Amino acid sequence: MNSIGHFLDINLLSIGEHTIKIYNLLLVALIFIFTKIILWVVSKLIKKRNTLNDNHSNTYAMVQISAYFFWTLSIVFMLESLSIDVKLILAGSAALLVGIGLGLQQTFNDFISGLILLFEGTTRVGDILEVDGDIVRIQEIGLRTSKAINRFDISVIIPNSLITTNKVINWSHHETKTLFTVKVGVAYGSDIDLVIKTLKDCANQHTEIIKEQETDVRFSDFGASSLDFTLLFYTRNIFAAERIKSEIRINIAKAFKENNITVPFNQLDLHVIKEA
Repeated sequence: MNSIGHFLDINLLSIGEHTIKIYNLLLVALIFIFTKIILWVVSKLIKKRNTLNDNHSNTYAMVQISAYFFWTLSIVFMLESLSIDVKLILAGSAALLVGIGLGLQQTFNDFISGLILLFEGTTRVGDILEVDGDIVRIQEIGLRTSKAINRFDISVIIPNSLITTNKVINWSHHETKTLFTVKVGVAYGSDIDLVIKTLKDCANQHTEIIKEQETDVRFSDFGASSLDFTLLFYTRNIFAAERIKSEIRINIAKAFKENNITVPFNQLDLHVIKEA
């Protein structure tokens, strides 16, 4: 036992009055391992609880917040175990932090925005957002930035403040199903009943349309050179909405050709007046 005590009491590093011994490093390692175990248990409990309550959307946020909390405490204990006074570090670095803060206002803004996103829950992992005109699916919410992927499978790194301070459309926040539209113009003189039936049939042929929700067609307007219709349909595959619209338009083009329904070109009447 004495030999073990002597071994743990060996000085590895001395800086002024402070010394780091083997048992200090061992204590740091134990704190690290203990924190990892606590986080693993907490993560399992949170996931189990949210699974039982059918509340999967908050799982990621709660796990992340727990991780930040326990790691903050862990770092404080690690510093104390190395005989480093955390209060002195904070007091000594206060003026430095003020100076850095002035130059890193945007970074701190993103940091606070990250905490808001995790605590508030208005944006969650898996949500589909429209940010700066780009449709993205959120994959990860960090403290400073959030990672997302757009419809072209390109990773997008979004500063958190962009989500909290700008107008952002969350397509999946309210419900998993969303209403989309396809606008079509046909020539004057077309059979309106046939056009409406054809448009509905073309939408209902698509496998990703929600059949339980009635597909609707509205006569939108008398256009300059066409009768304008709007096809309304529901889908749960919000992220692929543009692809679904394209495939429905292809169905419409084929069906219009089979039913002799004409999509007109823009027309311009020119009147020539001869001078006497």
